Amino acid sequence: MRRRTLLAGIAGGILAAGAGPAVALGRRRVLHVRPGDSVQAAVDAVEGSGWTVVVHPGTYREVVNVPVGAAELTLRGATRDPRDVVIVYDNANGTQKPDGSGTYGTAGSATFTSAAPGLTVRDLTLANDWLRADHPEITGTQAVAAYVTGDRSFFTNVRLLAHQDTLFADTSALEAFDRHCYSRCYIEGDVDFVFGRATAVFADCHFNTLERDVEFTPKGMVFAPSTARANPHGFLAIRSRVTSAAEDAAYKLARPWVPSYETTAWPSLVVRDTRIGPGIDPVAPYTNMRDAYPWQSMRFAEYRNTGPGSVITVPENRPQLTPTEAKLHTPATYLGGWEPVRSL
Repeated sequence: MRRRTLLAGIAGGILAAGAGPAVALGRRRVLHVRPGDSVQAAVDAVEGSGWTVVVHPGTYREVVNVPVGAAELTLRGATRDPRDVVIVYDNANGTQKPDGSGTYGTAGSATFTSAAPGLTVRDLTLANDWLRADHPEITGTQAVAAYVTGDRSFFTNVRLLAHQDTLFADTSALEAFDRHCYSRCYIEGDVDFVFGRATAVFADCHFNTLERDVEFTPKGMVFAPSTARANPHGFLAIRSRVTSAAEDAAYKLARPWVPSYETTAWPSLVVRDTRIGPGIDPVAPYTNMRDAYPWQSMRFAEYRNTGPGSVITVPENRPQLTPTEAKLHTPATYLGGWEPVRSL
């Protein structure tokens, strides 16, 4: 089933964005968004830090941008089921802007963007339903669901849906080591669909690689970190699982991204205590994005993973942490005193 059809069936009909938010003002600093309202209008109504925006069940077809000034903002679905609230749009890297000023670019394609420190997002879906098949004329096929910068960004019980570059977990500046935490999230895509330079913990998350109608392999990669060389911590996936709608061994677990704007990057990824399904190539789970930056020179490692995609057949292709090294790769060490979830 095509994602656009799937999303339309998740939560009511498509709601028009542009009406103002249904605002419940008071000492609790809470704004409510109901069918027919705009999530962005509610965000724009926030003044200062510590607000909560509650989005009621529906599908909201709009782009949402949380500015840096909306610190400690909570954006949450009104129910505990993230399928009930869907925020979705369909811009891609190569999509032309309406004003004729050029294309959106990768970051600009995001359905949801946040630069706010202390952000919490929970109990909803963020999606980009742009499809390659609908736009064969566009070569910039990155289409981001969420572009997140800002320290202490916390996502829990959130579904992140797209194809290429689903989640851009980045930092607010090249010299910043912004911390993110994604807990009990479902993230799906095909090419580099979890990428960026943030210090990011993925705890108890589900990563799903999509079926892709191409004849070549690998069909895609789950992770593409671009960690700063000075940052001791990049991406950590722990107690998670990786599944696939594609055939066995069609995907790689990761490849390093060294951006042209930061050629000193030293990508870091640790996947531990995670079940890796057969969709990941167990013989060679890592590959290069560019041969000038081979994955073997990066900070990639695993520890105590299970499942058919984790079987070690060629040891040099699957670097493993020792028990002593594993003690340095925990949510506590990565998040540095910030505890969004005490059970981490």
